[in-house]
Amino acid sequence: MLHLWGRLSSINVRKVVLCAQVLGIDLPRTDAGLSYGVVDTPDYRANNPNGLVPLLQDGDYTLWESNAIVRYLCAREGNLYPSDLQQRFNAERWMDWQQTTLNPAGSPGFKQWIRTAPAQRNAEVIAQSVAATEPLFSLLDEHLSRQAFMAGDALTMADLPVACEVHRWWGLPQPRPAWPNLERWYAGWLAMPASRGVLDLPLS
Repeated sequence: MLHLWGRLSSINVRKVVLCAQVLGIDLPRTDAGLSYGVVDTPDYRANNPNGLVPLLQDGDYTLWESNAIVRYLCAREGNLYPSDLQQRFNAERWMDWQQTTLNPAGSPGFKQWIRTAPAQRNAEVIAQSVAATEPLFSLLDEHLSRQAFMAGDALTMADLPVACEVHRWWGLPQPRPAWPNLERWYAGWLAMPASRGVLDLPLS
């Protein structure tokens, strides 16, 4: 039996929920983290020593790290997980890039706009985050000018975390440049019924 621990306000939990919905997996979820607590309990820490979300349980097996969970679910279901070795690692590369490059660039701006009281917001932090993030979205736009999806001509696991990153950045109350190829790709996501309850949620 699959079970997910984590609050949906977390981008990392949203990745897993979006993945499950695209795959058509029934994935019960228990809120955990921030005001929900749970993550500091001994039982939770025994399964995730980092005390973070998400945490996936599959019977007696537990797994943490959001992109690893996405990979696991896609491999488990035999869908969105490329069988060709080079295509698989092309997808892996973009998933790592999302986590190590795009997410750290956009997180400071998100935290200032959404999780910091207006009187305490730091405009310089927001500006630095914008300056770091916009070139990365320009890179994505150029990449998607040559192909339909992140890892080629078909949807793969690589598209899932990037879609959640776009959802978070584009939900901020600030202007952004036009990125027509990225906008085309993301519009395709928003048209998918599987994106409901994830990519149409307000940020929190």
